[in-house]
Amino acid sequence: MLDPHLAGRLDFMHRLPTRDPLAPGLNPLGLFEERDAFLFVPESVNPRRPTPLMTLFHGGGGSAEKILPMMRDHAEERGFLLLAPQSLFPTWDIVIAGNGPDRERLDVALEAVAARYMIDPTRFAFAGHSDGGSYTLSLGPTNGHLVTHMIVSSAGFMSVHMQAGAPRIFISHGLKDEQIPIERSGRRHAAALKDAGYDVTYVEYDGPHAWRPAVAARAVDFFLS
Repeated sequence: MLDPHLAGRLDFMHRLPTRDPLAPGLNPLGLFEERDAFLFVPESVNPRRPTPLMTLFHGGGGSAEKILPMMRDHAEERGFLLLAPQSLFPTWDIVIAGNGPDRERLDVALEAVAARYMIDPTRFAFAGHSDGGSYTLSLGPTNGHLVTHMIVSSAGFMSVHMQAGAPRIFISHGLKDEQIPIERSGRRHAAALKDAGYDVTYVEYDGPHAWRPAVAARAVDFFLS
């Protein structure tokens, strides 16, 4: 039998917070010496009331700093927590060799957030662009007992060896994406997930391999509706 951890299954479980909340704004979590995880906390968040959480995965060669603009303003305006972990290496472990240190580090980061805030279990999203989108496509269905929404932007691949639950999925892809052509990625992923019975919202836009602000706004509406 396949080790669930090797398939990407997380150990995280929802629990009540036991530590003091962080200051509003962008906070390093102080969990790792290299490539720490960051948590953006809106001014409006009440740490003792259930709050939606979005975990946002950067693209290959990226960082939390580069991907946060995709969702940071929305988090502030709409009042959801925004967790931005970082891969240990230039991209996520699943792209290089399979689930390993990044899955472990994600578990640690999620536990750190849950220790300080009451997370809404009905609004628990994974999101990402490019390699971060592929990471979302792979870890989301694997952890559908936790993940309620997936936001996938310009993903290249999907690697799922274990499924749980039925997260709702928002997939977007640019028609002019030359790095990851839409025919073998966005369209194929959306069709495969629909055939598997998932609730999929699929959006194509006139653009290259880059996320679009208007599409990101639609994805946030999808998450919070």
